Amino acid sequence: MNKYVLLALTSLALTSCNLEKEIEIELPDYQSQLVLECYLEPGQPFRLALTKSAAYFDPFPAPDNIAGFLQEILVPGAKVQIRHRNRSYTLNNILYFDAAGRRLYNYFSPTPVPLDTVEPFSLEVVTEDGKTITASTRILPIVPIDSAIIQFKERDTLARVLTYFTDPSSGTPNYFRRVLHLNSLDSIPLQDFTVDDRFVEKTFVFGSGYDYKPGDTLISTIYHIDEPYFRFQESLQRAVFGNGNPFAQASPLISNLGGNAGAIGIFTGLRFSRVYSIVKKQ
Repeated sequence: MNKYVLLALTSLALTSCNLEKEIEIELPDYQSQLVLECYLEPGQPFRLALTKSAAYFDPFPAPDNIAGFLQEILVPGAKVQIRHRNRSYTLNNILYFDAAGRRLYNYFSPTPVPLDTVEPFSLEVVTEDGKTITASTRILPIVPIDSAIIQFKERDTLARVLTYFTDPSSGTPNYFRRVLHLNSLDSIPLQDFTVDDRFVEKTFVFGSGYDYKPGDTLISTIYHIDEPYFRFQESLQRAVFGNGNPFAQASPLISNLGGNAGAIGIFTGLRFSRVYSIVKKQ
C-alpha cells in the first residue's frame, strides 16, 4: 500500500511542476467617459464635479504633478444649469473644495440649495463640444436617529455603539446609507454601507464591534436616500470589490444620468440625521 501511495505522490509532484505560464492579453484602446457627481444638500452651495475617467492601468500621478493630473481629468467650459420651481441656478467653472465631504468640485454657485422635499430639481449640462447631460432628483425628508446607545462589554473597558432609527413605512421602498466615524468627520469611515427596508418591519438597529475606549467620540450618520443613489452606491461597491479579484467580471456603474454625452455618475439630494456619542462609563 505504501508503494502505491508513494507513486501517487510522485506523480502529483511531477504534474504540478511548470503550471505557471505568462500570457499577454491585448486590451482594446480605452475610451474615456464623462463622469458627473452632484449632491444637493439644503443650506449648502450648489456644487458639481465634471471629470473624465481614466484607464484602469494608467499610472498614478506623481506627488509633484497633482496639478497636471487635475488639469487632464477636469472638464472645463461646460454650461451647467440646475432648475427648481421657476428658478434656474448657474454653476460657474470654479474649483471648490468641500473639506467636510473631502471632495473637489469644479462647478460652483454660492447660492444655498433650497429646502424642498416636494418639487423636483432638474439638471442640464452642455459641454464645449455640444454634448448634453440631463438628470432629475428630489430631496427626501430626514429620517431621524432615535438613539445611539453606548454599550460596554461585560467585565471589559471596551464599548460598542448601537444606532436605532424608525423606518417611515410610507408604503413605498425606503433606502438608507449608514456611516460611522471615529472622533472626526475628516477620518476614514469605520462603516459606510447602504441598505433598504425590505427585511425590516419597523426599527433598524446598526451595531459596531466592541472596539472603543472611554473618551472616544463615535459619530453616527443616517442618510435617507433615493433608489437611484442606492443603486449607484451598490454598483460602486461591487466595482471596488471586483478590483482585487482577477476572476470577477467587470461591474458597470448604475447611473441616473441621461443626455447624449454617454456620461456616468449621479445627481441626487442628500439629507441626514447625525448623533455624536462620547464613550464613557456611567
